[in-house]
Amino acid sequence: MKTEINHFLETFDRSPKTIFAYRNALTQFVKIVGEDADLNTETYVKFLTLLKDKSPSTQRVYRTAVLKLYAFCKAGNWMELKEATEHYTRRQGKRIVNFNREVIEQVIAHCESLRGNLLALRDRAFVLTLVDTGLRISEACSLKRGDLDWLEQRAVIIGKGDKQAIVRFSNRSIEALKDYLYERAGIDPNSRVPLTSQPLFARHDIRASRKIKPISAGGMWKAIKSRMTEAGVDRRLVRIHDFRHYFVTMTYLAKGNLKLSQELARHESISTTNRYAHFGGEADIAYDEIFNSK
Repeated sequence: MKTEINHFLETFDRSPKTIFAYRNALTQFVKIVGEDADLNTETYVKFLTLLKDKSPSTQRVYRTAVLKLYAFCKAGNWMELKEATEHYTRRQGKRIVNFNREVIEQVIAHCESLRGNLLALRDRAFVLTLVDTGLRISEACSLKRGDLDWLEQRAVIIGKGDKQAIVRFSNRSIEALKDYLYERAGIDPNSRVPLTSQPLFARHDIRASRKIKPISAGGMWKAIKSRMTEAGVDRRLVRIHDFRHYFVTMTYLAKGNLKLSQELARHESISTTNRYAHFGGEADIAYDEIFNSK
């Protein structure tokens, strides 16, 4: 089966991020059903039944990757596969966004206070960039120095769905980035990579030595979790996407304009942004007037 998967991915005309996600999904598929399993309905059903502990979004990516593999290999009965998908897929109802804002602000305050060494300045700049731009952690790690327009304080990125978008940077995130890059200036000249092509956020571990190497989303998330511990925060209370939730929430609370928040968050659908509408809405105002007014 591995040969078929490699052939499928090699001919799959999608973005590198999508191919990476599909490769991971198909690797899990092989682990679940076995390398010698036939691509038939029974194999697909076995796969679906063991996905229940995954999040709905992860299940959706895994199902899509596997079904595309079946189609590529011209395997299975399509009507049976469709019926199995409908039977084992629980349709998810609307979910409102819920995260611990107090804990996130505690992490932000700690990171904003970081000074001194290169790692501290990088982590400070990274967290402030996340919460003030709404960038996903993978998008922030993919930024090059040349992507940033320092005068306009914005960057043009390739985001989710391989779509181009404008991301705006706050004054404090720009200042934090300047502090970090100024400290990094002693390393940058040693790199053969042109300055504009160098990663905005780099590794600074022993293996990286004095070279400029990009840091992965996993590596950066590990660094942020270490800062959580320093801040006295239980790391289990913070999810990787909560910094983006914080950004969208703050834009909505400031203006009460879902359409504006949708644009700043780069949500394709307003229904996604609408999941934040319970923050500071009319119901909160009415409740306060009814029960808390003197």
